[in-house]
Amino acid sequence: MKWIIFCSLFATPAFAETCPAAADHSVRQAEIIASLQGLWDGTGARPLRQELWNLWTDAPDVRAQELLDRGMRQREGFDFLGSRDTLDQLIEYCPDYAEGYNQRAFSSFLRQDFDAALYDLDAALAIMPTHIAALSGKALTLMGMGRVEEAQVILREALALNPWLAERSLIVEPDGEEI
Repeated sequence: MKWIIFCSLFATPAFAETCPAAADHSVRQAEIIASLQGLWDGTGARPLRQELWNLWTDAPDVRAQELLDRGMRQREGFDFLGSRDTLDQLIEYCPDYAEGYNQRAFSSFLRQDFDAALYDLDAALAIMPTHIAALSGKALTLMGMGRVEEAQVILREALALNPWLAERSLIVEPDGEEI
C-alpha cells in the first residue's frame, strides 16, 4: 500500500507534459525591425514582415505547433469558437508562448469580443513587448472599443517598430486629420 501511495504522489509530475521554452529569436527579430526602420520605401517590407511571422509562429515543440496551426486553420474557416478552444489548449500547455495569446486575441477580435482580445494582447505583449502584430492588434481592438486616443498611442508604438504597417493609414494627427 505504501508503494502505491508513493508512486502516485511522484509519478504524475514525472509523466506530465510540459512545454519547452520557445526558441529565442530576439536577436533576429531586432535585426528585422532595424531593417524595416531603415527602408526608404515599403517595397522591401513584405519579406521582412513574413520573416517576423515565421519567427512568431515557430512554436516551442511539435504539439504546440499542431495546436497553433489547427487554431489558425479553424479561424481561417470562420470557426472562431473552435479556434479559441484550440488556442486555449495551446495557452494552457505553453503559457509563456506569446503567439498563442496573439492568435487567440485575433479569433476574439473577429468575434468582436474586444475585452477578451485586449486581455490576450496584453498577455502577448507582456511576454514579447516588441510583437508588432500584437501592438497593431491592440490598437485596432482599442479602436473597436471606442478608445481611440489610447489606440493612437499604441499604433504609434507599433509604427515606431515598423513604419510600413498598413495600419499607418489609421493615424490621426492632433488636429483630427488622418495622415
